[in-house]
Amino acid sequence: MSALADVETWIAEQLPLLIEKYDVPAAAVAVLAEGRVVDRAAGVLSRATGVEATVDSVFQIGSITKVWTASLVLQLVDEGLLDLEVPIRTYLPEFKIADEAVAEKITTRQLLKHTAGFEGDIFTDTGVGDDCVEKYLAVLHEVPQLFPPDELFSYNNAGYCVLGRLVEVLRGKPYDQCLREHLIAPLGLAHAATDAYQAILHRAAVGHLQLEPDAPCEPAPIWALTRSNIPAGSMLAMTPRDLLGFARLHLDGGVAADGTRLLEAETVTAMQQPQVALPYLGLMGTHWGLGWELFATPDGLLVGHDGNTIGQAAFLRMVPERGVAIALLTNGGDAFSLYRDLYSHLLAELADVRLPEMPAPPTSPEPIDAARYVGRYSAEVFDIDITQDADRRIWMDLVPSGVAEELGEKAERKELVAFGDDSLIPVEADRGMFMPHVFVGDDGAGRALYLHVGRAVRRAGA
Repeated sequence: MSALADVETWIAEQLPLLIEKYDVPAAAVAVLAEGRVVDRAAGVLSRATGVEATVDSVFQIGSITKVWTASLVLQLVDEGLLDLEVPIRTYLPEFKIADEAVAEKITTRQLLKHTAGFEGDIFTDTGVGDDCVEKYLAVLHEVPQLFPPDELFSYNNAGYCVLGRLVEVLRGKPYDQCLREHLIAPLGLAHAATDAYQAILHRAAVGHLQLEPDAPCEPAPIWALTRSNIPAGSMLAMTPRDLLGFARLHLDGGVAADGTRLLEAETVTAMQQPQVALPYLGLMGTHWGLGWELFATPDGLLVGHDGNTIGQAAFLRMVPERGVAIALLTNGGDAFSLYRDLYSHLLAELADVRLPEMPAPPTSPEPIDAARYVGRYSAEVFDIDITQDADRRIWMDLVPSGVAEELGEKAERKELVAFGDDSLIPVEADRGMFMPHVFVGDDGAGRALYLHVGRAVRRAGA
């Protein structure tokens, strides 16, 4: 038997057991290796209806959409319609943020690699019309600049919405239509939906949320985030097999299965080259490319992206040198632990690649003086307070706001301990994960200027 046949049997046996173990209502996985794709699904698309998941069921891919947006942008570069190095205002004169001096300098490349530096978690609803992404740009006019462009990496959803508008302007058509005409149709993807109206034509997964600790997850009250954020990942849904159709484009040097060239080979290579290094966050990559998240491992480079929407989580990983890609789509529960169990086995069997070890708190943490870290750090969707008590224990209090509060996220309190240089880590796991909290910069008084948790959250007070 081939390695792919072996893992197909293993998935069929293990997937039902793993979704039960991690309270995941449904999961669908597809694997590309040896030039072939195998796929499998298990569970139910909604615990309210009991409809079973099949390999033809569509799940939201969340922020993996950003790589599709990046691909649309790079197509424009290939066609000579766009230069990554000039200010984006060259093409979008209406682009404004609170800092006018910075707004006129930000480039497309900086947006692609998440180094533009302005507040990025802006989920304002601008309607469901084809002008929703155009209207979104006006929402950004008062958005603060957190740091100078290219100073550091900070994941930026808003930046990718700006990129979506850039595509619209240079193509002269709505973002959804650009997706369909320049990627979905040429790739021959039969089960891909750019909105709820298309998704309902398929067996569509519903996200599930855990509303109380230790409670089973249950169907979310709404299906998707606002349409204005589709370039960043709020709507696009598909099967894992169709997602691998997109991944294959990036494994095959920009050529679709029917031989149509959609990206230049040099462009595909450039997208997978490191553009910026990340602080050690454990759960994210080591670097970012042009759209792609990059994971440098002792066994080689992993290329991919994750996605999270309302109760749905998606994972895509590629090993370009081996022609291997794996897509996992889920609709609730402890999806990250499911991902770890599946991918640890599949990548080892098919590509001789081991996932990096996950961070964990030390068994006997050393007490430290946390004065450099203590204070409030504020973002659009939460406030974080770091405190240290008389016993030198360090605490993090997170209070959701904005769309996070509207979606029912609750305030939480965690104890943190020292973890490496300028880094703290929770004592207790969250869904099997310990997320390092990295403190960056200096506010001029010897205190950290940013708390980095994938986003650089700026200090707001002592």
